[in-house]
Amino acid sequence: MLSIIYGLASALTWGAADYCGGLASRKARPYQAVLFGEAVGLAVLLGGAFLSSEAPIGWRAWLICAVAGSMGVLGLLLFFQSMAEGKMSIAAPVSALTAAILPVIVGSSLEGFPGMSTMAGFALALAAIWFISQPDGGSKSLRLRLADLKLPILAGIGFGIYYILLHSGSQDGFFWPMVSSRLAGVVTMVIYTLATRQSFLPSAPVWPLIILNGILDVTGNGFYILAGQAGRMDVAAVLASLYPASTVLLAGLFLHERLNRLQILGILAALVAVVLMTV
Repeated sequence: MLSIIYGLASALTWGAADYCGGLASRKARPYQAVLFGEAVGLAVLLGGAFLSSEAPIGWRAWLICAVAGSMGVLGLLLFFQSMAEGKMSIAAPVSALTAAILPVIVGSSLEGFPGMSTMAGFALALAAIWFISQPDGGSKSLRLRLADLKLPILAGIGFGIYYILLHSGSQDGFFWPMVSSRLAGVVTMVIYTLATRQSFLPSAPVWPLIILNGILDVTGNGFYILAGQAGRMDVAAVLASLYPASTVLLAGLFLHERLNRLQILGILAALVAVVLMTV
């Protein structure tokens, strides 16, 4: 039951982080929001690690979490690129579904079949992710082309690998696995920014959103780690992948964006999925 609670908390905080990051990306370039969101999170985590006197993790776990962090930010960059070049109604659900499916496959292979009720919950949760991510009632004339699917799938693979590796490297720690992941994410973003010769600093008005995004993002990471430590990785990853619901609800609350019928159906399906996974 703790795994379910932590997984849902991860989805809520990650969704709130994406909401803040989305607002920040309107006022600054997306890569700047990602870079400094990662940096803010790293500062928070270093403070937490030293104040808690948590024992450092081994080099193997450190390396695994570092690779996870790099894959996570690369997935985020590919996700932003896919939304810029293709249809957002394809990019959001395809990347989220791919990210959720990979841990289910790996988790079922390593930890065994989770049971029919849990699998039914997985299937319903995946459908919920798709419905929740659909804007304007979904596109009735949507044509799926390989060019539209390539970047979202690659982004989802990056997110899915992040889920799997962070879970693997965080079994003996809490703060230090996230420090490793976040440090690698910052280094990856700095290399990207230098290689593309783009400006580093965003404008001053966007900093409060970036700081809030960084704090919420590491909180979501923390809840995901706790969910994986308390239960199965695939359950934690699928529940965490419901984060679009939180983003959509916040957009409706603060930006007055109305929920369409598919999004409402998706949120209801997500609630039923959670019940199935707790049975």
